[in-house]
Amino acid sequence: MSLFNVYPLFDITPAFAKDVFVYDTNNVKYLDLYGGHAVISIGHSHPHYIQRISEQLQKIGFYSNAIQNPLQSALATKLCKLSSCKDYQLFLCNSGAEANENALKLASFYTGKKKVLAFKNGFHGRTSAAVAATDNPKIIAPINAQQEVDLVTLGDIHAVEDILKQNKTCAVIIECIQGVGGLDEMPTAFYKAVAKLCKQHNTLLITDEVQSGFGRTGDFFAFQNHEITPDIISMAKGMGNGFPIGGILIHPDLKASFGMLGTTFGGNHLACVASLSVLEIIERQHLMQHTKELSTYFIEKAQTLSKLTKVKGRGLMLGLEFDFSIVELRKTLLYKHHIFTGNSKNPNLLRILPPLTIQKEHIDQFIDALQQEL
Repeated sequence: MSLFNVYPLFDITPAFAKDVFVYDTNNVKYLDLYGGHAVISIGHSHPHYIQRISEQLQKIGFYSNAIQNPLQSALATKLCKLSSCKDYQLFLCNSGAEANENALKLASFYTGKKKVLAFKNGFHGRTSAAVAATDNPKIIAPINAQQEVDLVTLGDIHAVEDILKQNKTCAVIIECIQGVGGLDEMPTAFYKAVAKLCKQHNTLLITDEVQSGFGRTGDFFAFQNHEITPDIISMAKGMGNGFPIGGILIHPDLKASFGMLGTTFGGNHLACVASLSVLEIIERQHLMQHTKELSTYFIEKAQTLSKLTKVKGRGLMLGLEFDFSIVELRKTLLYKHHIFTGNSKNPNLLRILPPLTIQKEHIDQFIDALQQEL
């Protein structure tokens, strides 16, 4: 049986990984500055992470949500402490797309409306409503296109107001830092204005923190830099350090009812322990503060690069924008210098999403490689 060929693949086969390094089947060592799309938050194969999952697997790995699972409550408690999202409610699922799908569904239930407002260059997943809210026609099938979505230019508050005052929109979904779109972020005044309009027009504000959450920006969530209070917060990627888990945090004003949302695998015992161990390591190793410090160092070093037009992003969710397409540069970094990096919809932007455990010498290695090639 062949694989359904939907992924263009680099000719590299990872065999094992440790912290910020990946080793292939030829024992070539790669510096991982991409973390598998920002998934690896606490470093590959962290011993505490391995120990916690292994111990749980020897007890019980899975049972459905028809029974009590204290690990879900433990995860909610720990999330509350580290994220400072007091009184929010937690619903667990399996991925970022599923998190956004449930967020949009909940908004429609709550408001009784069905339209969605999203932003150009945004990416929210590949499921039905999530992909319809994603600015990429190539991945939207006709069955997805039946969803009613208004796409607005990021920063255009007048367009947001014109749409919301029609009173047909159940949710505004926004990445406070766009990931796939190319690390764009607006001033705080824009996000505050969006939040205010949502309140005025009975529309829920969903902040998509799938890529930017769990400390990646130096804050626990990216929206926290903008002094707003979302109705729903979606999360995944760095939440499990590679174990499939996603979730939404739901404002206490939104009330649950039996059967409103549901999942078979979401919030299973192994997933909860994986995410708990990630939070424990973030806390013990002070990784949010470390992320801010390393971000400052990275940006200072990057300013020395020729042909660089801009450094974008925050924390360790960063982009280096050049005055040329980075396609060949990225391949050279991978095959010659053995460094994983990412791309985006912006053809000139090199995307940097390393494990939060990265150190200064790893940044130096990357900058040295860039200087050689530039």
